[in-house]
Amino acid sequence: MRLWQYIKDNVFVISISMLIMTIIVSFMLIFKTPLELIIIVLFFYFGSWIIALIYGYFRKKFFYDQLAQNLRLLDEKYLIHELIKEPSFLEGKILCQVIYDIAKSMKEKINDYEYKLEDFKEYIELWIHEVKLPLQSLTLMAHNRHQIDSSVMEQIDRIDNYVEQVLYYARSENSENDYMIKEFSLENLIRKIALKNKDAFLLNNITLNVDVSDIKVLSDSKWLEFIINQIISNSLKYHRTDVDSYVAIKASVANDKVVLAIRDNGIGISKSDLGKVFNKSFTGANGRIGVSSTGMGLYIAKKLCDKMGHVITIDSELGEFTEVKIIFEKNDFFAVLK
Repeated sequence: MRLWQYIKDNVFVISISMLIMTIIVSFMLIFKTPLELIIIVLFFYFGSWIIALIYGYFRKKFFYDQLAQNLRLLDEKYLIHELIKEPSFLEGKILCQVIYDIAKSMKEKINDYEYKLEDFKEYIELWIHEVKLPLQSLTLMAHNRHQIDSSVMEQIDRIDNYVEQVLYYARSENSENDYMIKEFSLENLIRKIALKNKDAFLLNNITLNVDVSDIKVLSDSKWLEFIINQIISNSLKYHRTDVDSYVAIKASVANDKVVLAIRDNGIGISKSDLGKVFNKSFTGANGRIGVSSTGMGLYIAKKLCDKMGHVITIDSELGEFTEVKIIFEKNDFFAVLK
């Protein structure tokens, strides 16, 4: 708060005080009061008035400046009442009470929202688990009845993949509560993912090349399986029909890091879209060429990698290839716990 702002705010009081003093001095002159007495009265009047004005200014300035500073530093502004002390002047007390009432109302709304959101998430997870049962039954029926068109199996797999996306997205906000970090073999995990996508590879005549040898990583196998499966699903979805399509998965160790590279020779991604593929709901040009896409797979994968401390990168050339890398840093803390 600046001095001129304070004076401007109190201009009415100042004007009234000046008017009253003028009237007093006028009466004193009418009654022929000695000049010395008039000067003394003016001195004490204006002296006490200026002291009171300055005192009021600095008292309010300290409070409002502190309030503004704390508000700037606070991310959740509605918690400002926790950082301010109630001042001695009435306006400040009223303001503190108003801020407290607003914050209390906001907290109640947030708590209500969080409760409803948590309840909705629980319902979604329950629904997903329930809907997976008929999906698994359909898959089993399709395998038992060989005359069923393989494209039907592909559509079932796609539905199952989208259902999993919903589940992992619903859990991603609090995914750290479900982590179980331990060392495991990449080869076993890749084999499991390959088996899950077997029908899609066969239907689209796509070759899978795996070179991960006996490399192990520290991660959560369930979440990593979902991440890799999303990447492979994109490779299957955006494959080319004019070449011998392939998906190559290779793991290597360098500088205490494990680099898992998943490369395909599909339709690729344009340079203008490449920097946005991890954005939420971004589909880009590839999502407009007749291939349905939610734009959520890579977004969730990036989110989960960030939470587990892995680095995920992507490189692509339109019409040539797409390569996604997941980099696992060495973590001595988890190594001790394993």
